[in-house]
Amino acid sequence: MTPSISIQLWTVRKQLEEDLDGTLARLSEIGFTQVEAFGFVDRADALAAAFQRHGLSAPTGHASLASDVENPFAVLDAPGNDQVFAAATKLGMTTVFEPFVAPDRWETVEEITRTATLLNAAAVTAAEHGITVGYHNHNQEFVNLIDGRFALEVFAELLAPEVVLEVDLYWAAAGGADVAALVERLGERVVAVHVKDGTLDPTPSVGAVPTDQVPAGHGVVDLVGALDAAAFARYAIVEFDAYDGDIWEGVTAGFQFLESRGAVR
Repeated sequence: MTPSISIQLWTVRKQLEEDLDGTLARLSEIGFTQVEAFGFVDRADALAAAFQRHGLSAPTGHASLASDVENPFAVLDAPGNDQVFAAATKLGMTTVFEPFVAPDRWETVEEITRTATLLNAAAVTAAEHGITVGYHNHNQEFVNLIDGRFALEVFAELLAPEVVLEVDLYWAAAGGADVAALVERLGERVVAVHVKDGTLDPTPSVGAVPTDQVPAGHGVVDLVGALDAAAFARYAIVEFDAYDGDIWEGVTAGFQFLESRGAVR
């Protein structure tokens, strides 16, 4: 499957706060036709109108579905699942990903099972809205091993068949995974990848905002191998958690990297 290029709007969150239309217009000028929304529940109508003005669609989004702690990478108001899926429907989303579950919930099989149970239940509610749910990783799902296996892989086996994964390649690499091999093992469960690079010097600690991220193709994460292995991925999504350079240059480089790998607008 040839993935479509998208961008997680968390990348340009400061720019969106300052100038929603100007930021979306610039993304459109770069070539993006798809975005991944965050914090969309309370502003679904405004975002839907803005996306339409700039020729953008949001087939995927991030919202809290199985988390009971504050996410350090986003502002979450922890709305109920019905609210999440109603807002997602307004935006035309087909998939909503849980973006963060706390590190201490990846240390035991019992806690991993609890998270899987919550996400499986969310999937039942989502189906009533015609929406699929999934999970997006950071590094805590890799640094804690369960019987010698990555916690994320134990988790994947506990998920209902309809629940999918969005593998953040940078965070998986930061957790010690061979990202190409990981994506291949997870197979058709992986419907999206966050195409994010870094030097891993320093490697970010669990729950920390990274300081080493660089444009796609300029770091040590095996993005090429992972993209080749992601045979079932429908979306290849540019993202920076934090970036010291010109964010627009970084975003443009990410878009061009994905085009060079055959991903489509």
